[in-house]
Amino acid sequence: MKFVDSAVISVKAGDGGKGCVSFRREKFVPKGGPDGGDGGRGGHVWLRANSQLTTLLDFKYKRNYLAGRGSHGQGARKTGKDGADIVIDVPCGTLVRNAATGEVIADMTVDDEKMLVASGGRGGRGNQHFATATRQAPRFSLPPGTGEEVELEMELKLMADVGLVGFPNAGKSTLISVLSAARPKIADYPFTTLVPNLGIVRYEEYKSFVMADIPGIIEGAAEGRGLGLQFLRHIERTKVLAVLLTADSGDIEAEYATLLGEMEKFAASLLLKPRIAIVTKMDIAPDDLVIPALEDGVRVLAISSVTGMGLKELKDELWVRVSSHASDKKYLDRREEEE
Repeated sequence: MKFVDSAVISVKAGDGGKGCVSFRREKFVPKGGPDGGDGGRGGHVWLRANSQLTTLLDFKYKRNYLAGRGSHGQGARKTGKDGADIVIDVPCGTLVRNAATGEVIADMTVDDEKMLVASGGRGGRGNQHFATATRQAPRFSLPPGTGEEVELEMELKLMADVGLVGFPNAGKSTLISVLSAARPKIADYPFTTLVPNLGIVRYEEYKSFVMADIPGIIEGAAEGRGLGLQFLRHIERTKVLAVLLTADSGDIEAEYATLLGEMEKFAASLLLKPRIAIVTKMDIAPDDLVIPALEDGVRVLAISSVTGMGLKELKDELWVRVSSHASDKKYLDRREEEE
């Protein structure tokens, strides 16, 4: 399935039904009076988060959504039927904005969560409501309301516990394939990962966490080079960042500094997230390799996805970070400032 993480759609709630102008006429009732019923309400438009969806692909083929119109009122004080609501399913992690104003309308993060994005027009009022002592035969009704219409801009940010960040060919896809059941494309050339991949990592009995692998980041990614900029949004919701560095890079510290620099340019708040550094490909590391201490508070682990070296220790460390994670106030406050 093609991965699509942004889309723009137009939604239109239903218009209300017209109120009825009617007078009661039946045998033996010479002065029945007005009895026009109200029109039905127009249908609403709802968004609903669905954990079974992983892409916004459907919205590339269908861009316009229209809720049902309310039925008109009838005589004998009969109210028209309300228009049918429509519910649009989106993946968990979808951020919805008003395309015209940029205002955030909804952030759909919880499965089955619903959000009203366009309200249906009210039904028109029948002439039964306008009879008075001096106006006993009103021949008018109140017009119905118009349903709201809005253009929605949707952006999908995948929900994961751990985000893997690194240069192309840093071993991200190999690592996620070894730790989980995910089977991303793996090859010996840059940018084999073209879309984000999610994998569920099992940890002991009844415990697991979700890991996300995004396309490799290169220097200048925040300015649009390579594929990383397009997908950096997917690590914004992660609890922990795992920065992958290669044992054969020649300068591990420079590689680390470049990756942090690109993340900071994209969103400075990313650097407030808990992170660990992982030196990969230890099976082909130079004999004289010395793994540097990168910065205070950041643990550095050495692994080999091929031989299995360090993978148990890595899973232990990630589980500790994920399970002890609470809402990071510094990160959330910084994201609000940036948005």
